[in-house]
Amino acid sequence: MRERRQKVSDDEVFAAAQRAMTRRGPHELTLGDIAAEAGVTPGLLVQRFGSKRELLLTLSARFARSTRPLFAELRAAHSSPLATVRAYAACMADLAPTPEALLRNLAYLQIDLTDAAFRTHLVESARATRKEIEALLRAAAAAGELRQDVDARSLARLVETVIGGSLMSWACYRHGTAIEWIRRDLEAVLAPHLPRARRAPVTALRKGGTR
Repeated sequence: MRERRQKVSDDEVFAAAQRAMTRRGPHELTLGDIAAEAGVTPGLLVQRFGSKRELLLTLSARFARSTRPLFAELRAAHSSPLATVRAYAACMADLAPTPEALLRNLAYLQIDLTDAAFRTHLVESARATRKEIEALLRAAAAAGELRQDVDARSLARLVETVIGGSLMSWACYRHGTAIEWIRRDLEAVLAPHLPRARRAPVTALRKGGTR
């Protein structure tokens, strides 16, 4: 049995909560699960956060504020704006290592959509994400990765929508992996906006599998 710790940082608690959330849906998850993952007593979490809802709400707020730092890390790790957009799509695919994992994440999303307090953080994150994608697309056009006349604002909305919708589509068909599915849909959306010299043959876009 793991020895209970007397002290734990908020960062450690939130990391433990995220690990527990990958195994349990919102109606299964308890403070006890999070406490066990963090190696502390449930009472310590009650003293600090008050309830499971308040702990998850605080985690939601932190997640919303992490959008810009996430994109900053992706920019630093990749060589071009479009490579960064593709890397962000891969991050979204991490929500679905398996169909079952995606279903759990969708259950938490349902709370984000129906609980007004959680939805505030969801909208903050979504707006920041759209802004970051638009900035990357503008940078891609300036760098010659996209056509100069691209409507970056409209394309950012479409890219955001396609990535989320592609996850849902993969959850239905379950052909290949989520990242393969998202990559193919993203490339299909970007293809008309690429300079002619950069456009991949249609057959290359089909390598992610068939539907």
